[in-house]
Amino acid sequence: MRGDLGNPVANFDIVIRNGMIYDGSGSAPFRGDIAIKSDIISAMGSELDKGAMEIEATGLAVSPGFINMLSWGVESLIEDGRGQSDLRQGVTLEVFGEGESMGPLSEEMKKELVKRQGDIKYEIRWTTLGEYLEYLVKRGVSPNVASFVGATTVRIHALGYADRSASAKELATMCELVRQAMEQGAVGLGSSLIYAPASYAPTEELIELAKVVARYDGMYISHIRSEGSRLLEALDELEHIVREAGVRAEVYHFKAAGKSNWDKLDAAIDKIEAARREGLHITADMYPYAGSETGLDAAMPRWVQEGGHDEWIKRLKDPSIRRRVEEEMSRPTDEWENMYLATGPEKMMLAAFKSEKLKPLAGKTLAEVAAMWGKSAPQTAMDLVVQDDSRIGTIYFSMSDANVRRIAGLPWVSLGSDAECVSPEGVFLKILPHPRAYGTFARFLGKYVRDEKAATLEDAIRRLTSLPAGNLKLKLRGMLKSGYYADIVVFDPARIRDHATFDKPSQYSTGVVHVLVNGIPTIKDGEHTNAKPGRVVRGPGWKGEN
Repeated sequence: MRGDLGNPVANFDIVIRNGMIYDGSGSAPFRGDIAIKSDIISAMGSELDKGAMEIEATGLAVSPGFINMLSWGVESLIEDGRGQSDLRQGVTLEVFGEGESMGPLSEEMKKELVKRQGDIKYEIRWTTLGEYLEYLVKRGVSPNVASFVGATTVRIHALGYADRSASAKELATMCELVRQAMEQGAVGLGSSLIYAPASYAPTEELIELAKVVARYDGMYISHIRSEGSRLLEALDELEHIVREAGVRAEVYHFKAAGKSNWDKLDAAIDKIEAARREGLHITADMYPYAGSETGLDAAMPRWVQEGGHDEWIKRLKDPSIRRRVEEEMSRPTDEWENMYLATGPEKMMLAAFKSEKLKPLAGKTLAEVAAMWGKSAPQTAMDLVVQDDSRIGTIYFSMSDANVRRIAGLPWVSLGSDAECVSPEGVFLKILPHPRAYGTFARFLGKYVRDEKAATLEDAIRRLTSLPAGNLKLKLRGMLKSGYYADIVVFDPARIRDHATFDKPSQYSTGVVHVLVNGIPTIKDGEHTNAKPGRVVRGPGWKGEN
């Protein structure tokens, strides 16, 4: 009922009026209203009853909130729970866990985590992954949060940083840790196989861990063992894990890295699509940029990093080891993923330092710093790591713009920023972030969907919402339907765009007008409301309320 004309009754908490509704299914949009009561979508249609709050959405798109399949907001959301760089693009769920997760932690791992902290400082008040997620929500976060359990994390927990296979006892410990994490609500298992110590894990170990995940209907998601010279072989390994473990899988930030490997993309796509036609559940995610970001550890052989960070630093101070490292960095090989050789020092931009003394180098290439210091680029990279006592965040311009556009059009690819949740203020101004932190979702919808027509808007929204929600087996999220949680974004398809650049990355995207998380407005008229209604979103192994 509308109630008496002179005294209308507010039957809903919020009603979004007259928007063009993209429900997340990929179907054609339709004009209508959405009514919200508490945290749930109560009704959808036309001329719905009055809401205590009315949001006019004429001329705007209304869609489910976007899901960030690869977020590194684990520390930045402790510093600032608003998560503005993502929230202002319509992201309502941050998914963590690329290889490393914030639990389970041993006492030694807790000490190491404190020791390795950069500009953001915090106490470790949790042990398990479930406890970390609850800790984050208790502090207050605007977006919802979820996480994979890291294969690297459980490996370090069981056998440290050793370059060897796990014993039967150690593997059993790892499997038990994964089981516990799945029952605490982890959405699956995440691996990052180009980095030490993850690169030390044989395929058989990953299969056994993935079998545990499969029993809970979770997902195996992987930064595969090579995105360059052995891209196709790395995809073969992923497919083998899927078959042997009976698990669903996803490729993190799908790409062909290194100019000599750009022409492998077609074969990589064909390989995934052939597996999908066969019935294997393999998907991928991407970020819409030709530059990636990782550390200088990705430019050095894995043996020099065995034993952990301190052992790596110790070895890099030994002149004889430094000569060997430089020789191996400069020599083509298929034995490890050499980002230095794939990209070259002229296309390696230094971005994130711990040391105040070195922070002024952010924005310079490795080649520029090598010229300043009068040393070779490999020797300069080693000196930087030793002096900063960190892996140093580095942007590698290793991809093809044409390939990025091709991937942006694939119907089985979702989005992940592979970045922190930040804002252009405070401690976040001490580093040079990758522009993907501020622009991933707006760039995809603006540049690639609207301007370049790599995909239709309705399918692009499906790939930001119901596709990842379905892959993660999330309950009542990822769609606009009665009974679903009211995670909703209202944006202008004609105006949504990214403004962050590699030179000036700390710039918010524009075009998102309103964002609701669990029925609470967090962005209103383009500005943050300071509300922090985010919750833990748990995977299919969780048996409690979600």
